[in-house]
Amino acid sequence: MISIKCGYSILAAKPLILQELRPHMAAIDHLILNVNDIPSSVDFYVNVLGFELEGEDGPFTIVRVSDDFTLQLAPWGTGGNEHLAFALSREAFDSAFARVKAKGIPYGDSFHAVGNNLGPGVESGARGPAPTLYMNDPNNHLIEIRTYD
Repeated sequence: MISIKCGYSILAAKPLILQELRPHMAAIDHLILNVNDIPSSVDFYVNVLGFELEGEDGPFTIVRVSDDFTLQLAPWGTGGNEHLAFALSREAFDSAFARVKAKGIPYGDSFHAVGNNLGPGVESGARGPAPTLYMNDPNNHLIEIRTYD
């Protein structure tokens, strides 16, 4: 294990964000995601991943991911290829995985293996390695779900 001297204490190099040592850290509030088809996108993010539809705001369809983060689906078209990774509770992860399988959505155990229908795999994220599952949304965006629980 590597140790890093940081201010007044020694921190073991773990994938933890210590807010008290980084009060200037920011969080993502919302993300505008270009999509080709609003209804199929809403179906995926709400009925597969388990997020909540909040309604419309101007040209955007708002999907609540958590108390402090929303996706704003924009009807401007896309070729896909964005990557979004969502950290879920173990219960939400297991439920989403069950819905992915029930709907026959191709998935994989790694970002380069969507369609092998294996998984979950284990890959690194913001808080370190965790069980992960990859799939494409209806717009060909690479979607990752993971759980740290």
